[in-house]
Amino acid sequence: MYTLYTDTDTDITPEVAARYGYKLISMPYTIDGQEIRPYVDFKEFDYKTFYNKLRAGTIPTTSALSPVEYINYFEPEFAAGNDILYVHFSAAMSATFNSLRLAMEELSEKYPERKLTLIDTKGITLGSYNICLSIGEMYKNGASIEDIQKWAATEIDKTAFYFYADDLKFFGKSGRVSGFAAFFGNIIGLKPIIYIGDDGKMTTKDKCRGRKQALQKLLQYVIDLEDDIKGHRVIIAHTDALEIAEEFGNMLKAHFGQDLSIEYEVVNPTAGSHCGPNAMGVSFHAKHR
Repeated sequence: MYTLYTDTDTDITPEVAARYGYKLISMPYTIDGQEIRPYVDFKEFDYKTFYNKLRAGTIPTTSALSPVEYINYFEPEFAAGNDILYVHFSAAMSATFNSLRLAMEELSEKYPERKLTLIDTKGITLGSYNICLSIGEMYKNGASIEDIQKWAATEIDKTAFYFYADDLKFFGKSGRVSGFAAFFGNIIGLKPIIYIGDDGKMTTKDKCRGRKQALQKLLQYVIDLEDDIKGHRVIIAHTDALEIAEEFGNMLKAHFGQDLSIEYEVVNPTAGSHCGPNAMGVSFHAKHR
């Protein structure tokens, strides 16, 4: 008997969580001086209001959970005699996983017979979402933790994440790129293409002038890397940029066929705090990341 967990940085909403049996860990962000916990402090993500605030100049910050918060999430399950499988965003991206380690040291002493198994999606937002949906389907169909671990050992590194950022200042504030590079890039209209490698870190793949070139580059990466793309789910995520996401979806269908399975979704506010509005990305089954 085990309980399935994920966190809101994977873009899983309460509605999707209920569909697959996930319990959600809320990853906080701070905006206008107020710390917000997704789906704890609000029921639905009002993404238009959030991203419009960012367009108006607000830059949110994010923070790690404390060990006590992780204990509060996990201890009821251990006390009920359940093991836990936690499918999480990249451990390479946040100090929050040190808090998780400390929490588990304490819980292991209290519940030595219980087990927490971690599956690192080595990503965040849309790619993690893609992986969580596949694992959720396995969970619903009665897969064991060992079955899911075996699947994850090969399939996570074949789940590619590519996206472009519209406004570099958000990455500049979060430390993803230098402040000067962000400022300069915006002046000359650069749109960086970023991917998340099998080390779970974001890396700049290319820099494009304008959105049109960025979309063409993204399309070419999908063409070059895809592996049985029609046999797997394609996720296109955006930060209040559905029109751009659908434009890219049409580009994919023009190349691969109108029967290509595409799901559109909105990037969660914690991840969106770093990439800013008008960003768009794609996750697909690939030969490698």
